[in-house]
Amino acid sequence: MVFDLQSSRPIWLQLSEQLSRRILTGVYPPGSRFPTVRDLASEAGVNPNTMQRALSQLETDGLVTTNRTAGRTVTEDTAVLDALRKRLAGEATERYFSEMKELGYSRDEAADMAAAEKERKE
Repeated sequence: MVFDLQSSRPIWLQLSEQLSRRILTGVYPPGSRFPTVRDLASEAGVNPNTMQRALSQLETDGLVTTNRTAGRTVTEDTAVLDALRKRLAGEATERYFSEMKELGYSRDEAADMAAAEKERKE
């Protein structure tokens, strides 16, 4: 799986966000062993220190835990995963409303458009 990195934001932060999404989408399921720093750094084409910083953020967020002998594992704490899912959904929703505002729509109009699209898809 390819990492999509942009120069406008810190790379370690982008890596952390993309790894979080991989956890939420099941690429790295709860309780599974997480790839090594070197493997992930090689896959992303970044320095291992940069990847280490991204993984440290995942640990801070409670998404992975480190065991000295077993490496990193993905959390099985559903509350942590649900909180992340809600936070990312909120950010996506806010981006949607922000982009619609740039196009000249009010929040109510944007919400109506989203509701109409939902009805059309069902």
